[in-house]
Amino acid sequence: MTLEQLRIFLAVAELMHFTRAAETLYITQPAVSAAIQTLEAEYGVKLFHRIGRHIEITDAGKLLQLEAQKILDQVSLTERGLRELNNLQRGELKLGSSLTIGNYWLPDKISHFKRQYPGIHIDCTLGNAEEICEGTATGLFDFGLVTGEVKASLKNSLEQEVVGSDRLQIVVGTSHPWFKRTEISPTELHSTNWVMREPGSGAQQMFEQALQDWGIDPGKLDVVLNLSSSEMVKAVVESGVGAAAIPELMVKKEIQLSTLHAVHVVDRSSGKKLEIVQPVWKLKHRQRFQTRIANAFEQILAQYLRL
Repeated sequence: MTLEQLRIFLAVAELMHFTRAAETLYITQPAVSAAIQTLEAEYGVKLFHRIGRHIEITDAGKLLQLEAQKILDQVSLTERGLRELNNLQRGELKLGSSLTIGNYWLPDKISHFKRQYPGIHIDCTLGNAEEICEGTATGLFDFGLVTGEVKASLKNSLEQEVVGSDRLQIVVGTSHPWFKRTEISPTELHSTNWVMREPGSGAQQMFEQALQDWGIDPGKLDVVLNLSSSEMVKAVVESGVGAAAIPELMVKKEIQLSTLHAVHVVDRSSGKKLEIVQPVWKLKHRQRFQTRIANAFEQILAQYLRL
């Protein structure tokens, strides 16, 4: 049974005439007769009674007429959906993002995309960088947006592109001895307690890499807490527990309100400010098919990168 046979059958059933059905469909009358005969032979039923020069639909024909119309209606809806999908009128974009990027860096990009393509549904999952890399590699996300290093075992599967940057600020609360200071030396990092993100987070990877670049062993710091989100880290430090390296986007308001204070690490010999800056990576699978929706989102990210 083919869609063309069903279309021919429905035309005959509606007009109750083979020749008129052929004229409506712009095909020959023998082609119409052949399609009906093929259906009848295939299923061992009669779809029409031939009475003289007239035809009447049989019970089998009435059943097929009802079901065939449902099938063709569904095909029409599917074709319409595919056209709308191709024209960016509907569809879904699946994003995975590390927590800080998802909460602070990504929202305005998503808003821009939704204004341009209001019919597209965006599903955004937040997790630590390691979880997002894994999810992108397994096809859970169209794109992953993270900071930090991608595990070596995933680099063959994932394509990386810089779409922004993320800066960490070392911050302390009002009761901390560093609150009145603007600068510290790298060696002074050993003189305080630290609140850290859990292993696998982009912020933690950034901070540990910076420490190593400065000649500091991360394992030698006095870490009193490891927490699963930067928001928790910020709240604990704000309440007076130790120091933390927190994404700049997260602490702008607190620094303005003076509930947190940012201190800069400075190399005393050169006077150079040591900053902790790392790119925001867009990850996508190297081999999976990329939809027009995904292409459109990439264009939005590229626009922001040029600003």
